[in-house]
Amino acid sequence: MTDIQENLHGVSRNIDRVLHRQYDREQQAILDWLTPLDYYSQQNDFIARRQEGTGDWLVESDEFQQWENNEKRILFCPGIPGAGKTMIASIVVDHLFKKFRNDPGIGIAFLYCNFRQQKEQRLIDLFLNLLKQFSQGQPLRPECVTRLYKAHERHRTRPSFREISDALYSVIANCSRAFIIIDALDECSATDRIISLFMEELFSLQAKTGSSVFATSRPILGIPTEFQRRGSSILEIRASLRDEDIGRYLDGHINQISTFVREAPGVEKKIKSAIVKAADGM
Repeated sequence: MTDIQENLHGVSRNIDRVLHRQYDREQQAILDWLTPLDYYSQQNDFIARRQEGTGDWLVESDEFQQWENNEKRILFCPGIPGAGKTMIASIVVDHLFKKFRNDPGIGIAFLYCNFRQQKEQRLIDLFLNLLKQFSQGQPLRPECVTRLYKAHERHRTRPSFREISDALYSVIANCSRAFIIIDALDECSATDRIISLFMEELFSLQAKTGSSVFATSRPILGIPTEFQRRGSSILEIRASLRDEDIGRYLDGHINQISTFVREAPGVEKKIKSAIVKAADGM
């Protein structure tokens, strides 16, 4: 009798494994159907290039602490080209994932906009990616996403923006907290109209769901004004004001100059000082 019971338990475990693998394949198929674009490889590449300790000034700032610890907050970080906005965004993403890694109720989604990828950055594509990330971050596949897939997959149609938006609201509603990080907002489109539409929809999503939004951008196209109108906290990213970041980076790469220069009295310090001054915010 014991042998029979053990065999039955073994069969049951095998069936469970098969069903689990099938469920995983179905879930991945649905996520890929939403959008094949994946920002995780970019995130991994950016954070791998980070010099240890850089960006700490931001996560330790009062503005960031208020944003991180309170719901329904928006933190806008403008900066000139080369100031390090993308690295700062990747540090924020990495910080949140590490802090909330054991809390499945926390939803985190991020977008890295790039003017070279504007064909993949239509308004509907950006929101599809947010829906994909929030969905894959939940322990169970959201039913609203499954219904959306079944409603369109058979006839090979695509969901409307309103359908995507409604599904996104539903998925975020299942999160105890939701964080959205947008890097280079000014690069999501070549036209002011699309950028304005994206901001309008983003602010609407934030207001309806209570999400916490973090965004970087060059201070152009009226973008800072729109964030100010929404009561956002503003924290400028400017490398010359954060000499400790440049200093850390140079310390990590000082071995690339010749030994003679490194060992000359005072030369290393002069080199670092000159580079920090020449950076002028970049």
